[in-house]
Amino acid sequence: MSDKSLSTLAHNVKILTRGGAVTLKGQVKSDDEKKAIEDKASGVAGNGKVTSELTVGPNTSTKSKSE
Repeated sequence: MSDKSLSTLAHNVKILTRGGAVTLKGQVKSDDEKKAIEDKASGVAGNGKVTSELTVGPNTSTKSKSE
């Protein structure tokens, strides 16, 4: 959260922990941002303890504004 270089999407990533294992879920703005978050999580939890379910892309909605 303290890394202000990350986008709003990145700041809203869900971080789930269980038994020392970490799962990252959500959407981020770029591949670089995805790697930065995964690296930060691995630095805290340890290598091999992070599962990334992060996706890269714009935050899109299935509803159009006219609906």
